[in-house]
Amino acid sequence: MTRKYDIVVAGHACIDLIPEFNSGGKEITDVLSPGKLVDVGSMTTATGGAVSNTGGALNLFGFKTVFVSRVGRDILGDALISILKERGCDTAHMSVSESDPTSYSVVINVPGIDRIFLHCPGANDVFDISDIPFDVLEESRIFHFGYPPLMRGMFEDGGECMKSIFERAKKTGVTTSLDMARPDPNSPAGKVDWLSFLRKVLPFVDVFLPSLDELIYMIDRDRFDSFDAATAEGSSLGDLTEADLADLADKLIGMGVAVVGLKLGDSGFYVHTTSDKTRFANGGFGAAAPAELDDWLGVRLLEHCFKVDLVGATGAGDCTIAGFLAGILEGQTPSEAAVSAVAAGACNVEKADSLSGIPSWDSLMGRIDAGWEKL
Repeated sequence: MTRKYDIVVAGHACIDLIPEFNSGGKEITDVLSPGKLVDVGSMTTATGGAVSNTGGALNLFGFKTVFVSRVGRDILGDALISILKERGCDTAHMSVSESDPTSYSVVINVPGIDRIFLHCPGANDVFDISDIPFDVLEESRIFHFGYPPLMRGMFEDGGECMKSIFERAKKTGVTTSLDMARPDPNSPAGKVDWLSFLRKVLPFVDVFLPSLDELIYMIDRDRFDSFDAATAEGSSLGDLTEADLADLADKLIGMGVAVVGLKLGDSGFYVHTTSDKTRFANGGFGAAAPAELDDWLGVRLLEHCFKVDLVGATGAGDCTIAGFLAGILEGQTPSEAAVSAVAAGACNVEKADSLSGIPSWDSLMGRIDAGWEKL
């Protein structure tokens, strides 16, 4: 059955405010310190969050994308929706809160130093199941949800609302996809039992697409400190090996997921799939199920990044997800979809904001086919 929409992207949306820093350093205190006047350049104002970034990239690729989030009735909310409409995005299902502000992030993107985000969750905190247009899901191939750790209503009950959303989504026949975010350890989200959360939700998730750091934070806290310390030394894999990635992914497959995609920063993108054919068959994977099921069984692959001139990494993970989901929609093999994922992420980091570097899908495929060099 042909469905009207390619994908519904729901969850967290915000406005990103990105000042341009004229100088960098090795430590943030080389640039920012109390009482210091820092000369900066122009401010880039861009849409941010999973809905704006992943949905926006898919829209730029040319896929029929429905945007589902909640903003405040304020200047930032008007600006966010206006920007999306100017891009030709379907915002008919964006909710407006009368009492909560629009979410925003100040992105401290100092050259040579990993990004720092100052984030206000705003109206994202009151997003709930009533905001999901399940009738639209019935007409869509993929349902993707992003950033529940940054949305109070999605985590304060330990995952019950998220479980209800994904369980109901699966009943529409759509393929379900989930992205996470690393919470502030000192925030309410940081105190959540995320392993318990995932055990509730993942049985209803077909494609799970977390970043490596947030995954370890959520399912292996005993290991997180050593991993985090190792990444501070410069490797996005920290002290982990590819075998460790496989072990982590196997845990997720054991919770019910069919496809795991781990975002590894400049170390690439790792894909790991179930070997159980019944998980894909008979509608089990939903409307975006691959035509050749055997291509997707028991996959274990690490795709490396393309070479680029790095400008900024804001939204890189979201665009990587967009590339992977676009590959699924296009009927690509796991290997091809992984290449599409890292290609989309590479295009993203060539610009300071999340979407200015994203080309059309045909242009992206052309750049890959032209022999784009890998790291």
